[in-house]
Amino acid sequence: MPSLGADMEYGTVVEWLVGEGDEVTKGDIVAVVDTDKADIDVEIFTSGVIEELLVPEGERVEVGTPLARLRSPGESAAPAMPAPAEQPAPAERPAPAPTPAPTERPAPATTELSTVLRRLASHLGVDAGSVNGTGPGGAITRADIEAAAA
Repeated sequence: MPSLGADMEYGTVVEWLVGEGDEVTKGDIVAVVDTDKADIDVEIFTSGVIEELLVPEGERVEVGTPLARLRSPGESAAPAMPAPAEQPAPAERPAPAPTPAPTERPAPATTELSTVLRRLASHLGVDAGSVNGTGPGGAITRADIEAAAA
């Protein structure tokens, strides 16, 4: 959790704008965090691939808590932990339920634009509803709004 204000001690992840496996570029907005004063966009400081989201939406954490794990674009995914030696399961124990397959995150709707991007679109006279997003999952980025204004 980055410090988003001089007196900030905690923040709550309101929304993730990226998912595990998404490629991000330095400066991309990846999450919205609620502080005591406002909802603030959090940008990423390093390009790479989101390996794991460590803090779920709605969770309040201290400043300095890692929010996600990132790997370099060319780096392979972290190997899975080796499974313990297989032992036959007792007959009375039911088999574990299958894990559902992960689903893709839908692109954020125009109404879900961050306050900063809504303000920028308004300032530049851009109808954000007509902008095609190029960010992760089709999210509208600052560059998309600036390009639409040009």
